[in-house]
Amino acid sequence: LSTRVVRELRAIFECLGGMTSNGTRLLLSSEAPSRVADPSPSLPPGGKILRTEKVGSGHYTNLTMRSLRTGYPHLDSYGEARKSVAYASVDGYCRQLRNARKKTLPQGSTNAALSHANVDAAARDAVRCIEHTMVVVSGEKSVYRCVISSSHSHDESKGMEPQYRRALVTSYSYVVSAAVDRLLDLIEYTFLREGGCATNLNNSGGESSSGTNPGESEMDIRSAASAASAGLRIVDGVRMLGPSLSKLCEVSTLPGNQRGGNSGEATIASALCISLHRSTVKNCSKTLENLARSIQLDPLDGAKHRPSDARVATVSSDVVHAIRVISPFVSAYKSVSKRRSLPWDQNIGESAAEMDTFVRFLVKQLIISLQGKAQNYKLDGGGGPDASAKGNLFMMNNTFYILDLLGPVANPSEMSSDELGGENYRINAPWFKTKIAKIFDNEKAKYLTHWETLNKHLTAVDNREMIYQNNKDVL
Repeated sequence: LSTRVVRELRAIFECLGGMTSNGTRLLLSSEAPSRVADPSPSLPPGGKILRTEKVGSGHYTNLTMRSLRTGYPHLDSYGEARKSVAYASVDGYCRQLRNARKKTLPQGSTNAALSHANVDAAARDAVRCIEHTMVVVSGEKSVYRCVISSSHSHDESKGMEPQYRRALVTSYSYVVSAAVDRLLDLIEYTFLREGGCATNLNNSGGESSSGTNPGESEMDIRSAASAASAGLRIVDGVRMLGPSLSKLCEVSTLPGNQRGGNSGEATIASALCISLHRSTVKNCSKTLENLARSIQLDPLDGAKHRPSDARVATVSSDVVHAIRVISPFVSAYKSVSKRRSLPWDQNIGESAAEMDTFVRFLVKQLIISLQGKAQNYKLDGGGGPDASAKGNLFMMNNTFYILDLLGPVANPSEMSSDELGGENYRINAPWFKTKIAKIFDNEKAKYLTHWETLNKHLTAVDNREMIYQNNKDVL
């Protein structure tokens, strides 16, 4: 907008608001009406906003769908007009990303395959939507400051009514809360529907209604790993962009304070920003619990889960993949563990553990699963020595595989940080090599004892009796 247009719009709102640039009353010669609608938002006790709308409906709470009633018709008109623009901007961008993502999916994909292949792309799109929402809110704040709140910096001595100041803040909060509300619904939709945080959802609460324990999931390990990685990625985005978004949603009701924050009055927009962070952390913790539980629930029998030839099991390669895909999100995991009590780490706050504790818990669950499969080998064939040897060989193969792919490298100082992360991630903590190597050595010793029986039936042959003949002759 040109400077002239801004001045004209500002003058119109000053006239409609009954206030000139010098603070004198223009339209209202008498005092303001004694009974003006309370412009403060109707927040629940404690200011905590909970979901009232269905997941994926485009709205998180019905508070943002109520009509604006500040007692000043021109502010109500401004709020309603700009709210529809802000919401349509965020909603249109979300739909655009979703449609573009669907075009990249292979045709004929099942729902499970679609979720497994799409969840990481959905998380990246969710972070893009956070960035886009910040741009929209920043634009709305520029419009508000240039046009709507021209006399917002006036002090009370110039006649600015406290009721009018609160109406200004409420009208702005009403506009930007629609954008944050749409973003919050998208984030939860990504977690709950595409990330598999819940199998059955109530229409209002967004909680699991299947009667299962928190975090319980029927996903396989790789799908759960993808969901956990996507959840940590979204937490990273909210952790870095959320404070800036919250700051953009705040305006002060105190006169003469353009930088000092707020007056202590909670608005819908600021409460939604808090709910955004709280919901992201809560749902991400569920994806981490789902991953740990999927390893625990991996079947002990079946050709897919317990190979007949005692080779490396699928669960081992899946857990290695899971550890590698979550390893880059160390800061995001710390942000979750500081705020949520997890089954493997009950501490919160600064005493919460790092990512290494979660990796150690996953390795522990893997070893328990492998030991259960090895025990079933020993039960095959009536528990004879051959079956017992196969169980020992199974543990040797899997522990060697885990140690080979996740064990520390010989010279880690010669590798860059990029080479040690992601697909090349290594567990350098002493506990890992000590624990896995000890299991391997114990199983190796048990396996070799089965050869002692064979040695008893072998007869030593003198070298002079072993005559080698060329060509087609044999010993």
